[in-house]
Amino acid sequence: MPSTATLSADAKDALARELPEASHCRAALRDGLFSFGTAPGGTVFRTQRAAVARLGWSLLDDRKAYPIAKRTSARLYRQPVYEIDAGPPPPARATARCDRRMMLRGAFLACGSLAAPARGYHLEFVPPSDEASRRLIALLRSEGLEPKTALRRGKHLVYLKGIDAIALVLAAIGASGALLRLEDVRALKETKNRIRRLVNTEAANVDRAARAAAVQRERIALVADAYGLRNLTAALREIAELRLNHPAETLAELGQRCRPPVKKSTVNGRIAALLRIAARLESQDGAGPQA
Repeated sequence: MPSTATLSADAKDALARELPEASHCRAALRDGLFSFGTAPGGTVFRTQRAAVARLGWSLLDDRKAYPIAKRTSARLYRQPVYEIDAGPPPPARATARCDRRMMLRGAFLACGSLAAPARGYHLEFVPPSDEASRRLIALLRSEGLEPKTALRRGKHLVYLKGIDAIALVLAAIGASGALLRLEDVRALKETKNRIRRLVNTEAANVDRAARAAAVQRERIALVADAYGLRNLTAALREIAELRLNHPAETLAELGQRCRPPVKKSTVNGRIAALLRIAARLESQDGAGPQA
């Protein structure tokens, strides 16, 4: 099962290699990437993914003026951070649906993460400001989604739970690889759950059948002691002896042992007749029933 970091990283690297053909889509992707990846009032775009940094750099009009700088993070593990000082990000505006989706892709690349399915389906964004959170929520709502919000250590958080909502986002931004992996996990989980339900149902059926067979053998033994199996009709005597000799078999299996074989419903009827005889024997305190 892929970890959270691996799943997000693989999705981002795959998306970073896909450059939109239309110029207006590239502009929307650039605006989304830099507006969601630059701190408020700042001019430096930062990312831990080299592929995302290369994508941002390739979307700039004057790439020679804005080289990529590599820094070492002061946080744990000292991971590399890639920076592009491209000035204040432009206002993020998009009217066409494809442009809104490109901006949403930029938001995911800049501040999004996808949780590993083993921990539950969870897609979250950590926008750099409250204003960025509102823009992101508007983008998600344009896809028919209603994201949730929270604060984590003073940072704004926008997130979605549930594979259906997350699948819509991944499909919208073109993250087909991540979407297929999540669908594979969902299919595997559903198959396991279905098998588990079937096993539990079968186990319950076997348990009920075993308890019923034990009761039947107990009642038939009462008939044998108080009345005698030889006094029963041939059909009842046959099924009584079969049940006593084969306690673990089902009614259908007992029916196949009869000569000639009979259906499950016939066996059930004969067993019911034996139980009625046992009940009459108890109520009559040992008086013999009419066979």
